[in-house]
Amino acid sequence: MKTVEVCLEKYGTPLYVRRQIVHNVHFVKSLEERGVIFVDETDEVPEGAVVVFSAHGVAPTVRTQAKARSLVTIDATCPLVTKVHKEAVRLAAEDYDILLIGHEGHEEVIGTSGEAPDHIHLVDGPDDVDNVQVRDPERVAWLSQTTLSVDETLATVAALRRRFPSLQDPPSDDICYATQNRQVAVKELAVASELVVVVGSANSSNSVRLVEVAKENGALDARLVDYAADIDESWLDGVMTVGVTSGASVPEELVQSVLTWLAKRGYDEVQEIEPVTERMHFALPRELDR
Repeated sequence: MKTVEVCLEKYGTPLYVRRQIVHNVHFVKSLEERGVIFVDETDEVPEGAVVVFSAHGVAPTVRTQAKARSLVTIDATCPLVTKVHKEAVRLAAEDYDILLIGHEGHEEVIGTSGEAPDHIHLVDGPDDVDNVQVRDPERVAWLSQTTLSVDETLATVAALRRRFPSLQDPPSDDICYATQNRQVAVKELAVASELVVVVGSANSSNSVRLVEVAKENGALDARLVDYAADIDESWLDGVMTVGVTSGASVPEELVQSVLTWLAKRGYDEVQEIEPVTERMHFALPRELDR
């Protein structure tokens, strides 16, 4: 991730990062080898040191704690996550109950919930809708974690709307564009593949979703791997076509290594699927873009 690269150039090591900057084992390991220290909480960072907040965002209390320790903070929160945070603050100020669609314990959900803890209710999928209790069914709005399955989110929203007909939508879609694009692509990929290999880590919500989407849309099998070496050759038994995709934060070199591994085993004809061309670019955090 460019933010950490620039921080290493500007501040050197040790450089502290609160939680994993992105959920990818390879990327985190490569940064650790360069002197980056990952911590769970800001109280593990020496006073006055530099700490980077991960792309998943943090609650306001974390920023307060960092300030109290005189930490130099670099906010690498994804702008799409920041948008959700701002919406949570706005809706809370208007006294809405906010139904946050997401997975309990995910860092992004924890950060968003911290923006309006007295107003946010977590909804973990369609089956959780009946458990939701609100103060006023006429003043209810929904937001979502940015790395969810698009289909599951829509199903959850539909279930919420049946229960709360006055449910307010966010001004724009919350699901990360990179997550959406990959899910659209993997649906097309799954139809044409007997096996889909998703390159990504088990703690990456969007990577795990890609495996689920592939299985739901025609693939006979779908597997999640961090590295090419994780592929079990028995998965290829009787398989003529293999689809390969990756999570949103996976380095391209890992995808290429999987393609090379497959080519050595006879899967050397490659056809690219790109339903959507990605043109979006984000600026560096303002602390670095000076």
